[in-house]
Amino acid sequence: MSTIILRGNIIHTPTRERFVCIPGGYLVTVDNEIRGVYEELPEAYRSLPVLDYGDQLIIPGLCDMHVHAPQFVYRGLGLDLQLMDWLDRYAFPTEARFADPAYARIYYEAFADAMAKNGTTRAVVFGTLHAEATEILMEELEKKRIAAYVGKINMDTLSPDYLCETPKQSLADTERWILKTKEAYRLVKPAITPRFIPTCSSEVLEGLGRLRETYDLPVHSHLSEDLGEMQIVRERYPEYDNDSDVYDRFGLFTDHTVMAHFIYPTEHELDLVARRGVTIAHCPQSNGNVAAGIPPIRRMLDKGIKVGLGSDVAGGYSLCMLRAMSEAVYLSKLQWLKSEKQDAALSIPEAFYLGTKGGGQFFGKVGSFEPGYELDALVIDDGSLGVAADHLTLEERIERVMHLADDRNLTARYVAGERA
Repeated sequence: MSTIILRGNIIHTPTRERFVCIPGGYLVTVDNEIRGVYEELPEAYRSLPVLDYGDQLIIPGLCDMHVHAPQFVYRGLGLDLQLMDWLDRYAFPTEARFADPAYARIYYEAFADAMAKNGTTRAVVFGTLHAEATEILMEELEKKRIAAYVGKINMDTLSPDYLCETPKQSLADTERWILKTKEAYRLVKPAITPRFIPTCSSEVLEGLGRLRETYDLPVHSHLSEDLGEMQIVRERYPEYDNDSDVYDRFGLFTDHTVMAHFIYPTEHELDLVARRGVTIAHCPQSNGNVAAGIPPIRRMLDKGIKVGLGSDVAGGYSLCMLRAMSEAVYLSKLQWLKSEKQDAALSIPEAFYLGTKGGGQFFGKVGSFEPGYELDALVIDDGSLGVAADHLTLEERIERVMHLADDRNLTARYVAGERA
């Protein structure tokens, strides 16, 4: 039996309304199951070693619910463009280079290293359509102890010739990749990944729905991100007026589906997403950078929709999920103004919840320090962030971390019950 006891200033959000803070508390985990958080260490554990982090902060691990691993190559470029132009100039030509396994190894190793350094413990990740490169991505994430769902992309239409598969090839390659990888790693698993509806024919979407059901896999894609993309969907499927019904028609909308963005939902879509239990990956940095729009996150939360945060590199330029929390609050204030002050802005605890437990629920009992949850945790040294910590409450210290901290403040990372 493996027991880990961490001591420090423990902060988490079992609910999104407020922080729970235990100054100088003890976090006890046995065989990757959290037993509790205590102000005083229970007698049963007092003979065991304690990892004492002093005045540092101990928080749940950060969950990146939508990120494009190959786009790590050109993050920070083309962010004055709109989505479809940006894809044509940067995304598609770069992704084609991942046909070379040696190239893939170099950049996927760098990507996984950057994810770990930024405190990401769980992620949902796009690869490319190249099966061998996607396996390399999975290997590198496993090495860095990032628990992830990874997707080999499917795209067979409205794509550059050099990135366009036939439906038969797309589905056959995907099934071979699933069979090879579904039990190959402890922390990293495959996910069904249509790029988005415009780049997938009905034949491919239907085949992916069958593969999802056959192998009981999660689904990861984009939803209602861009008005131009949505118009293509309406023209192709005139019987529907939205993206969600199309995914649902092909069996790709389940309680183990994560969809990025969801910027322009209809009321019908909001209801369908809530009913199916789909998780939305809100990517605030990317939404602004590619001028996609501002999603109504408050309306989603009020509907009971599950929401997490994504970096969406390279639409977003930063892999730091603390930045995503900060920018989620910022963008929600713009939505508050846009809605004529009807959609309340996100609070600091709500944004923290979205980046931890909100996304973590997609992986099971992850993202909180409640009993029965897995141990995903970060230790943060906020001593370099300005005002001395003894002048601030723990709530103020974690707020400052969300806005100001980066990889230099990360002391330790625990994933699935082990030091990473």
